[in-house]
Amino acid sequence: MSHTYVNCLIHVVFSTRNRQPLINASWKNDVHAMMGGIARDRGFPAMIVGGVSDHVHALVSLSSSMSLSEAIRILKLTSSKWINDTYFSDRSFTWQHGYGAFSVGLSSRDATVASIRNQEAHHQQLSFQDEFRYFLSRHGIAWDEKYIWG
Repeated sequence: MSHTYVNCLIHVVFSTRNRQPLINASWKNDVHAMMGGIARDRGFPAMIVGGVSDHVHALVSLSSSMSLSEAIRILKLTSSKWINDTYFSDRSFTWQHGYGAFSVGLSSRDATVASIRNQEAHHQQLSFQDEFRYFLSRHGIAWDEKYIWG
């Protein structure tokens, strides 16, 4: 083949450091929009970014030239700088070190978008920890509870 064709949808989840509820409801939509802009401008467009006060979800489309770890590094580094510049003069905002990244097929794309869009209602009934365990189980990822939240 003379051309490269890629459709690599990834559902990314990461939280604030220690899952502190630092993302204020009055500006969380600005954060999500800014993160979507970062992803688009850096070559891994986000179909949607959403979340609640202590974590975010994003459905991104990776290109053939962007590694997952590099996309997440860019997203976390650039967004934490913007959040600190805009809302935390003491520079106290930071994301957790790790993340979850789960492949999404075309048949699950719309359901994933809906899930990210409905995070507020979703987390009235399910904790972040239970949601994350569900993703790990659903994708066949083994984990050790003593290391997962650190």
